[in-house]
Amino acid sequence: MSRFAGQFEHTIDTKGRVIVPSKFRDDLKDAYIVTLGLDGCLYLFSDEGWEKFSAQFENLPGNKETRKIRRYFMANAADCDIDKQGRTLIPAALREKAGIDKEVVFVGLIDKIELWSKERYDAQDDFDSVDEVAEDLSKLGVKF
Repeated sequence: MSRFAGQFEHTIDTKGRVIVPSKFRDDLKDAYIVTLGLDGCLYLFSDEGWEKFSAQFENLPGNKETRKIRRYFMANAADCDIDKQGRTLIPAALREKAGIDKEVVFVGLIDKIELWSKERYDAQDDFDSVDEVAEDLSKLGVKF
């Protein structure tokens, strides 16, 4: 099971390619699945991570809300390769939806990687109140 962690900044080239951090390439191997994420980023999954993530949608009720959520993640999913130089091409439609143009931030989140435009990531990065975050996590049962 992949355990992604860390934050890495890179630049998208003119062809829409970006170097995947070497720390993440070990678990992704030479391919991954990318889809729209939450909060304005993209999610990158290893094959194993994608199987686990997508399996969660199989037994949900077939109501309108569930169909909408399934469409959001599944219709926007794409298989991507990593070349021998460690570069990958992020599909143009997904780059556009995530506001990714030049500078990006990869963020490891245990079972997936978030890919952000640096501008969006910096705008939402509000870790000013660690005490507040710790209290919220404590309510969820996370121990420090």
